[in-house]
Amino acid sequence: MAQGSAAPVVRLVLQQCLRAKLQVKPADEQQGAQWVQVERGMVVYVCFLKGASEELVPKIVSSVLNLRLCESDSGALVSVLDLPGSVLVVPQATLGGKVKGKSVQYHNNIQKEMGLRLYHAFVAQCEAELSKAAGPGLGVLVQHGTYGNRQVLELDTNGPFTHLLEF
Repeated sequence: MAQGSAAPVVRLVLQQCLRAKLQVKPADEQQGAQWVQVERGMVVYVCFLKGASEELVPKIVSSVLNLRLCESDSGALVSVLDLPGSVLVVPQATLGGKVKGKSVQYHNNIQKEMGLRLYHAFVAQCEAELSKAAGPGLGVLVQHGTYGNRQVLELDTNGPFTHLLEF
């Protein structure tokens, strides 16, 4: 989390889910829309801001996956690793916006190429940590959206249990 008056370099929104489905490619003349889907777990919206670096990715992944935000069968809050649950990562550049007058500006967002590199590192680290914790055969997975594209999201949740994290 951001310390003192230092500006955040990564902003995330976490939402527990019962099911989430994300369109990663819209329909065209040749084929229908393509979707990825997860069952019970967490949706993670992520935005990298100026100053973010790959050295920060492991800390962010550990914080996100170990935070007790998912409701277990007993009603207790547990981490997505302890559930075990799946994760849907959604690139969300709009989290970097600042209101100016009647519009929103995104001047603090990271350069697109660097953001793409950090996004792929974040997804890969989530996949590695979740597969290590869950083991084979549980159907737990990490799915992700397409960086730089506008995407359609369908979300089923048992309560708007949404959290904002900044690093």
